[in-house]
Amino acid sequence: MKNSLKTSNTVVITGIGLVTCLGSDKETFWNSILQGKSGVRRITQFDSSDLPCQIAGEIPDFDSSQFIPAKEARRMSRSSQIGLTAAINAMDDAALPQESEQPERVGVYFGTAIGGWDRGVEGVFTLREKGLSRVNPFVLPSTLANMPAFHVAKYFGAHGPNITISTACATGTQTVGEATQAIRNGWADAIIAGATDALISDFMIGGFSIMRAIPTSFNDSPELASRPFDAKREGFVYSEGAACLILESLEHAKNRGARIYAEVTGYASSSDAFHIAAPDPSGEGAVRAMQLALQNAAVHPEEIDYINAHGTSTPANDATETTAIKKLFGDHAYQIPISSTKSMVGHAMGASGAIEAIACALTLENGAIHPTINYENPDPELDLDYVPNEARQIQVNTILSNSFGLGGQNACLVFKRWEH
Repeated sequence: MKNSLKTSNTVVITGIGLVTCLGSDKETFWNSILQGKSGVRRITQFDSSDLPCQIAGEIPDFDSSQFIPAKEARRMSRSSQIGLTAAINAMDDAALPQESEQPERVGVYFGTAIGGWDRGVEGVFTLREKGLSRVNPFVLPSTLANMPAFHVAKYFGAHGPNITISTACATGTQTVGEATQAIRNGWADAIIAGATDALISDFMIGGFSIMRAIPTSFNDSPELASRPFDAKREGFVYSEGAACLILESLEHAKNRGARIYAEVTGYASSSDAFHIAAPDPSGEGAVRAMQLALQNAAVHPEEIDYINAHGTSTPANDATETTAIKKLFGDHAYQIPISSTKSMVGHAMGASGAIEAIACALTLENGAIHPTINYENPDPELDLDYVPNEARQIQVNTILSNSFGLGGQNACLVFKRWEH
């Protein structure tokens, strides 16, 4: 067995897979965000007519049967099903053998903010309406946050480190970052890293409506609802999705002749320790996370030539992120293109950072920056370059990706174009 204490490995992305409201293959997803298409629609999973918000980023026509036997699917929440599907797509893309010669050197880092609440709610209603004898005995374990990671590990026979991360909207970014650190530290040669969330329900939509966190003026024009940094932004658009990246040490990737999308060079996290839902308006927590990520990547602020923003489309978050970027980058902030993937796919909660990591990898590979759509009314206090409405063909070398979550959870990643 290889020395488990070796450090400072270069970490590269060799596979990507996702399931989103804009498609479940990388080509459809990339072409859609490059063209500025929105995946936000009126809700079809339940009757939302009595709710203030009636729109979401639903995954259209998801069918788990292509990959998951029906018996297994019945023991899984929807988030586990789409998470495993994204992982299968990523492993296929990476051409990483399912049965590794050293399964203890293949890890799984998978995150979720919400977990399997859908199965839990289902179990409660069954218990109350039909009695205990009718409750599926696998309902309780299927609700647990670590179940997506379990199902991925079981499917691929991965016996390495298995970690579940749940840090609200920062989950996906933190999962990729912690997996990167694990490979750097020599704990694994390859890690299946991703995040998943899927619970579009009356409880979630109603709860966020009460919080005044989601938009209510776009029920008849859902594609216009997510409008990060726009002066008329009302709130984030709730969505579902999953994304997975195959991370490998450079040595491991080269030894098997793997295709490399990009290098993960930096990661950091921080806490606002400020409020249960609102970000610290000073932006200091976000500044710390970005600054530490750059330091971890050994990158100067002036070397960042694109930022994939958290960009939720909420009044407070977009203002705080802009403030933080200005504090850290100074005058250079006005030279950096900044765009929000959430303007098109909505906010898939814990999965959003992993989806955005894939957007960053494809940006580096294709030499193009996707737009922030629905940017129609400039906010005088938010005056940076948000790449409004149209993509840009431009070679990008170094990317900073931001995620800032409920509870003041901040996480940032730095990616570099692979040139070797």
